[in-house]
Order: sequence, then structure tokens, then C-alpha cells
Amino acid sequence: MNRIAIIGGGPGGLMLGLLLQQRGYQFTIFEKSNGQNHQSQGGSLDIHGDTGQIPLKEAGLIEEFNKLARFEGEDTKIVDATGKVYYEDDADGQGDRPEIDRGVLCDLIRSHIDPSAIKYGYQFESLKQLADSKCEVTFSNGYQEQFDYVIGSDGAFSKVRSYLSDVDIEYTGISMVEINVEEVSQHYPQLLQYNKNGKMMALDQDKGLLAQLNGDDSIKVYVSYRMAEAELEDYKQMSHYELQARLLSDFEQWDEQLLNYIKNMSDNLLFRRIYRLPIGFKWETNQSITLIGDAAHLMSPFAGEGVNMALYDAYLFVKALDEHTDKMTIAKQYEQEMNKVSKSSAQDSQDNLERMFTEGAAKKLSDMFTFVN
Repeated sequence: MNRIAIIGGGPGGLMLGLLLQQRGYQFTIFEKSNGQNHQSQGGSLDIHGDTGQIPLKEAGLIEEFNKLARFEGEDTKIVDATGKVYYEDDADGQGDRPEIDRGVLCDLIRSHIDPSAIKYGYQFESLKQLADSKCEVTFSNGYQEQFDYVIGSDGAFSKVRSYLSDVDIEYTGISMVEINVEEVSQHYPQLLQYNKNGKMMALDQDKGLLAQLNGDDSIKVYVSYRMAEAELEDYKQMSHYELQARLLSDFEQWDEQLLNYIKNMSDNLLFRRIYRLPIGFKWETNQSITLIGDAAHLMSPFAGEGVNMALYDAYLFVKALDEHTDKMTIAKQYEQEMNKVSKSSAQDSQDNLERMFTEGAAKKLSDMFTFVN
């Protein structure tokens, strides 16, 4: 494989690029964004020792990662609407799932990649397979280039996926309003003390307040609902104050300490519908195209597996490259190993979704945490 295109420059695409670079392959990462504001791209991630950390070790980044990661970020609290605590665990700094902000992780990996190998502002438009098994890739800015292999790392709404399968993503029944409480140590010390250094999950009545301390002194809160897919549009049309009033109304019977997350929200907002691919999704192996990350196995975020699987996919792909030279054999081995691991992760994510948005959710999730730990 002389020329490899990676469509998408998230954690998985960047990790794949770095691992390819270390092996001497020619590659280009095409990222649709303009490359600015890396630090603001997403919230905090827990990087698992048995998946996400493996490629970091393979790339020689684990020591740098450990300096940036927040091992105290593994603190976990689970409560119900009344504020009753069902589970509380203060991390001792010795766990194997430390937290790191998504932007910080991307910057770490990106800093070790030749800058000329990343092209920003290139939105994938189309793909054509040629007679010599190469692929001609076209971008929305009109740029075209031929590659020996194309790897779709272009996320939940992957366009590359459509060249391998007609299967589409499906709505999980969960939508979120993502709010932020900023400069918490200075302005909201009591809320910070309540939240602690990691995640606080308040679950009841098919709703949830899922709060996570980030490395920029903010708490990101996913105000979560089981609702019809179209219903989130109502929230998106509201002004900041209308939205805040609506959220407080939605959670009006909940404990006052929980409502403080909403009362102190900034105007930094996002609206998310949670989608997934069918568990066990596969496609017919193609010798010139494959997928990694959410493009390959989109799952709900409720097991924290998404970015870990994206990073691990990158490792599995280069592992197949190390062991074989035939393109079809490489693709088959990678996809077989990836599908096995991702199917289990997707099932865990779905099981947690069902636990978290049902009657008695706080107890059910705490029972699972108690059993695992």
C-alpha cells in the first residue's frame, strides 16, 4: 500500500495516521474542519487500559498521556431525583481509566504527526473505485486524488460507509441538551464539591443529569431524556433563558443541588440525538476501503467505549498491516478482529442505556458498578 487516505481527523484517524507514519507509510488525513479550536472539541473521555491505552503505548505516547490525564477524574457518584446517593467512589489515582479532554488527546497525537500529512478544510464528497483497485477521492472543494486504500474515520454520519453498506444509523430514543457550568472552582465551589473530580449521574423518571468535570475548570452536563426523535427541535428553537426555564420545569421536582447545574449554565450549548448502528453491523470486505471508529460501529455513549474503540481500531489495522501484505487479507483480518470487540462494546453500551433510562435507574446502575468493582 503506497498511498493511504484517512477521511476524518478525530482521535481514531489521528492515531491511525501516527501509527502509519511510524511504519513508513505514505498517508494523508483529510479533516473537514479548519483546524482551529482543537481544545474545545468535545468533553472529557475515560481512556481504558484494555483498549484505548494500547495504541498509545504502541505509539510511545503513554508517558506523555499519563502526565496529561486526570486519574482523579475517575470519581463516580450515582444519585436519584431526590439526591439519594446509591453509589459513590472516590478515585485513588490508581485506576486504569483516567480522564482526558478530547481536545487535549487530539493535540497530543497530532503533535507527533508531520503537519504536511494533515489537510484541513477538506470535506469528503465522493469516492470512485478504479479498475486497478485504487480509489479516486473527491472533496467538496473540487480537489481529487487517487489512493491505494481509503479508510473512513468520518464519524456517526459517515459518507464513506455508504460505499460499503446500505445500512443506516438508527435513533436510540435518547436525546440530550449539553450544557456547561464554567469556571466552577472560582464561581461555583459548592457545586464543584458536590460533583467532585469525576462524573455525577442523576437518574430517574426516564431522564438524567450526567455531569463530568473537564480539565478546563468547567462541568459539562448532558441533560438527557427518553423522547421522540423530533421533540428535541422544540428545545433548539428556544432562547437561552427560555431553555433554562424549560429545563428547570422538566426537572422541577428534583433535588436542589441537582438543579444548580441548570441554574448556573452558561450560554455554551449543544443539542444531541443519540444514534447507533445495529449491534454486530458488518459489511462485505472491500480490498480498497474500510472503516474505523463511529463510522464502523456507532454506539451510544453509555459505556464510554466510542473513542476507545476508535483508538483500538487504529491499532488493529496496523497490526494487520504488520502481519500481511495482501490488501484483502489485511482488510479481512482487521475487520474480523474489530467486529468481535466492537460487538461486545456496543452491547454493553445498549445494556447501560436500558439501565439508565428506566424505572429504578439509579439503583440498577449502581448495582452494576458495585458488581464490576
